[in-house]
Amino acid sequence: MLENESEKLSEYEKESEYYSQTDDCQYFIMKNINITDTIVAISTPNGVGAIGVIRLSGSEAVKIVNSIFNGKNLVEQASHTIHLGKIKYKNEILDEVLVSLFLAPSSYTKENVVEISCHGSPYILQKIIEAIIDNGARPAKPGEFTQRAFLNGRFDLSQAEAVADIIASDSQAAHKIAMQQMRGGISSKLKELRTSLIDFAALIELELDFGEEDVEFADRTQLNELLHQIQTEIATLSSSFQFGNAIKNGIKVAIVGRPNAGKSSWINALMQEEIAIVSEIAGTTRDKIETTLNINGITFRLIDTAGIRKTQDTIEKIGVRIALETIEQADIILYIFDLTALTFQDLEKDVDEILSKSKASRILIANKSDLVNSGWVSIGGEFGVFANLSFLSAYNKEDVHFIKNELYKVVTREFLESNESVVVSNARHYESLQKSQQAINEVIGKLQQHISSDFISQDIKTALRHLGEITGEIDIDKDILATIFGKFCIGK
Repeated sequence: MLENESEKLSEYEKESEYYSQTDDCQYFIMKNINITDTIVAISTPNGVGAIGVIRLSGSEAVKIVNSIFNGKNLVEQASHTIHLGKIKYKNEILDEVLVSLFLAPSSYTKENVVEISCHGSPYILQKIIEAIIDNGARPAKPGEFTQRAFLNGRFDLSQAEAVADIIASDSQAAHKIAMQQMRGGISSKLKELRTSLIDFAALIELELDFGEEDVEFADRTQLNELLHQIQTEIATLSSSFQFGNAIKNGIKVAIVGRPNAGKSSWINALMQEEIAIVSEIAGTTRDKIETTLNINGITFRLIDTAGIRKTQDTIEKIGVRIALETIEQADIILYIFDLTALTFQDLEKDVDEILSKSKASRILIANKSDLVNSGWVSIGGEFGVFANLSFLSAYNKEDVHFIKNELYKVVTREFLESNESVVVSNARHYESLQKSQQAINEVIGKLQQHISSDFISQDIKTALRHLGEITGEIDIDKDILATIFGKFCIGK
């Protein structure tokens, strides 16, 4: 391999290692990369496997592979065909391979795409990559295949980001949200909002062009109604982010309560293994213990915490502080108390002073019900004033299944029962929605104050720009001009 090729590969490996640790999709959209080059990368995970796949994209992809392929002339073959042959480089046969052709525009990137399926030896993969680079390709940047698909109009920016979410999804629910976004769920919703708003923006631009004639093309009443409708739609999308983000990263379930309530016993029972130390000595758990549990396709992040109480022990104080912070960050709180030790007044105090600080859904467990005799039934009635309270035992398998079902119900009430809901799971999308909401509020305020059209126009453009940031449609002035020329034939 030539020295400059070695430098290219070295640079590629360094960038791959760095950017694989980041979550900045916009880096590749903004970086000035020559998209006329033919790029190449290994598409299968690192390590030894039965099969390895090398992918190329670009106008010269077929020609480059054909130059090292002993078999049919690939340049003469049709799209969506597979060909058996050998890869030969510097008079050495590297491997017998299958070459798949996807010719532009009927490919993932809308360019010529070639995929080489070979044996999964790292040596073979590396030598084939060297041969391809030697014949004119360059190493692809992380995410560059999907970047090209976006830039070539294969899908919009939110759908491009969904590709990464689909790959990273580790549960049915996370996959469902990512697939919904990939199919254009949020894109369709935003397109409706932007189209209506662009129509009014175009009319207001007309008013500015004919300002001396003091005419109004945009009906202010209709505009006000539209703005309130858009405001409601954006608020609905924004409100789904907390849930969508939780589904994407796993539902945080804080297991909290006083010392020796049975929290560690419950996390062990739910996981069916010894995750946490169980002891009769109060304050055994000092730090939070986290593990994941999949229930019916949804990932829950169970977090066992230190018992909450006043203490002089320095280490235990830190544990209590972490437990309180975990409550604030949780999506669901599993509050466990010892039915044989805690009074009704104690529970009431904990609910008011500890649980009320969080907006998370809560499930209350009166634990150790197996130790309570029939005389406790009447006392149970006193506790019954609390919603979502159940009398259970961590040692009863039926009770463990009950809690799993309760956790699942909390989630399904939010989203899974509604297949039509559009859920926002991307922090960048949420931020853009918040900014567009703020701009819409500015427009509504200025309409009420009868502010001139030029100021209203600027705020509408700001709202459109933030909505367009989500899907990559950010050339707002071009959108407005296209609407004006297409509908009103100005200058004719």
